[in-house]
Amino acid sequence: MAVAKVTEITAGSKKSFQDAIDKGIARASKTLKNITGAWVQQESVVCKNGKITEYRVNMKVTFVLKG
Repeated sequence: MAVAKVTEITAGSKKSFQDAIDKGIARASKTLKNITGAWVQQESVVCKNGKITEYRVNMKVTFVLKG
């Protein structure tokens, strides 16, 4: 029987939402093992002088605990 845990992370990118997701999963993979999926819960942008300066995502990352 497998037991999974979910943790919430926020990641940002100056390029795109997809890049923010990729960076978030890559960083989470350094400390969380056995990542099986992620749910992008929210997307937002930071603006300055009428232009987007950063894309941000809040994700719930699921990983399986070793027994």
